[in-house]
Amino acid sequence: MNDAASKDKRRKLVDATMRRFGHSSYALIETLHTVQEAYGYLDDENLEYVSEALRVPLSKIYGVATFYHFFTLKPQGEHTAVLCTGTACYIKGVPAILSAIKENFGVEDGDTTEDNRLSMLTARCIGSCGLAPAMVLDGEIAGQVTPEIVVDRIGRMIHNDT
Repeated sequence: MNDAASKDKRRKLVDATMRRFGHSSYALIETLHTVQEAYGYLDDENLEYVSEALRVPLSKIYGVATFYHFFTLKPQGEHTAVLCTGTACYIKGVPAILSAIKENFGVEDGDTTEDNRLSMLTARCIGSCGLAPAMVLDGEIAGQVTPEIVVDRIGRMIHNDT
């Protein structure tokens, strides 16, 4: 770890999480959550640091980071849209919503727009089946959405803070 990283407040948060769990390998998921909260994503430098500190092979860390939907290995956009692809949502129009997002904002599932304004993600289920189709826009659940509603809400979301 370089000197700048050791003085970084975000790194101190990561260290505190590992210390709370006694630097045990059982702290891996909680530590990765802390890294992502502090840095916005799981970057290579931090994954290597966690690997050394917890004595967990880097291959296992990448396995965990890519298995769980919550973790991301790429920086996210300023705004995030997470579309539910669970059965109820899918049946009620998810394919058309995904197409509208791609057509209007030029972004596909798992990607971020070139201007870093919007990250588009999908989730197997967000637990709001009664609101199908549902999505999460910057942390707020939106239910019974249509392609038109989604395009309008995302448009307002990414253009209101410019």
